[in-house]
Amino acid sequence: MNDTFRQPDGRIPAKEALELLRAGNERFAANVRSVEALQSGLMRAEHAERQQPFAIVLACSDSRVPVEILFDQGLGTLFVIRVAGNIVAPSQIGSIEYAAERFGTRLVVVLGHSQCGAVGATLESLTAPREPASSNQLSIVNRIRPAVDAVLSANRELDPARLWRECVRANVRMAVAHLRQGSVLLERLILEDGMRIVGAEYDLVTGRVDFFEGT
Repeated sequence: MNDTFRQPDGRIPAKEALELLRAGNERFAANVRSVEALQSGLMRAEHAERQQPFAIVLACSDSRVPVEILFDQGLGTLFVIRVAGNIVAPSQIGSIEYAAERFGTRLVVVLGHSQCGAVGATLESLTAPREPASSNQLSIVNRIRPAVDAVLSANRELDPARLWRECVRANVRMAVAHLRQGSVLLERLILEDGMRIVGAEYDLVTGRVDFFEGT
């Protein structure tokens, strides 16, 4: 199915790549799997020789957010980077640049999710006198903190569940902005070669992904 949208050079344009992700998530939410995804494991040898992922996904490390599964994709289709809180740090930017340059991938998705623990921990650190257990965990909180702080400043009257969700989305938007403006290479690809960087939220209960930023 992915080959339907491939250009002569093998790339899939960002618009069509986004359509593939939407369709795959619809199948997942409906408890359906494509034949291509199910059979991809039989093509391990072929994928060992090459890969050409049609989308790059920066997602949270949460065990309930298995990116290939929730987009109903198989081997070799997605270049996935996972880190707690889907934060953007130099190593994540470098990984995205690598896939964009090496494989010609032109869609980047920052994927947050409902009830994100890293965002929740950041929210707690700003509303209660409790610091993360280590300096390494603090480094994650510090990258999320500006988004959460902005939401708190404007929405302190929200109920806790709604506040948490708004913080998750603000963190995604911040990451998208950082990627769009924090890499000369990605900026050039956006301006000159059709790259799109979009933000989305995965709902742990419904299984659906809402693309809400930059689509």
